[in-house]
Amino acid sequence: MEHEFWLSDVQWAALEPHLPRNQPGAHRVDDRRVISGIVHVLKHGGRWQNCPRRYGPPTTIYNRYHRWSQRGVWQGVFAALAEATPGGVQLIDSTTAKTQRSAAGGKGGPTLGAIGRSRGGRGTKIHLVVDGRGRVLAFVVSPGQMGDIRAAHGLLANLPPSALCAADTAYDSNGLRSFLIARGTLPVIPNNPTRKHPHPFDEKLYKLRNRIERTIGRLKDWRRIHTRYDKLANNFASTVAIAAILIGWT
Repeated sequence: MEHEFWLSDVQWAALEPHLPRNQPGAHRVDDRRVISGIVHVLKHGGRWQNCPRRYGPPTTIYNRYHRWSQRGVWQGVFAALAEATPGGVQLIDSTTAKTQRSAAGGKGGPTLGAIGRSRGGRGTKIHLVVDGRGRVLAFVVSPGQMGDIRAAHGLLANLPPSALCAADTAYDSNGLRSFLIARGTLPVIPNNPTRKHPHPFDEKLYKLRNRIERTIGRLKDWRRIHTRYDKLANNFASTVAIAAILIGWT
């Protein structure tokens, strides 16, 4: 049907080699059909039980999504397909997904569930790094009140050093600037107005940051990223991983 999602031949050829093999349990049915159904629900929102029958039983669609989320499969596939190379451009930022009431009550409480309260209400923050083409290279989810700078070092340290890294004023810290310079990366970060001794800042290069804003907009086009319905942080992170993979191909 017109609004259904189906993995293309090219997408499936890139994805299929990274899927789990020889897993315990019953023999898996058509992976391509089931994963297409998962993407359909994540993109368009709605309840899993309302997933179109063309994709198979809704319980099969949800169980594959949930079980692979708990095993770290989706994030593993994302990591295998992310193309981070030394040099070039890296852009870092964050966005917050508001949490729907169905996301409350997960095991471990709000902190382990990556749900927090900020001025905008209850939410989960997605911290991400993209390359110069807007493709997601790394991400992490956290409670909504977590400061951007706290996630920056961990995200960037796991990536090859870039020629430059652009970020907004929330990332203006001496520690992050020193970390980037030590890696041979040029920090392109506007100075906080409270700084007594401003650092050099290239406004022209800073315009590159528009690319991460566009990537965030495309992520938020996915209904289950714009609003978080999942109780478990692993499940929500899997949604981000799946969306990041597909966005990187378009």
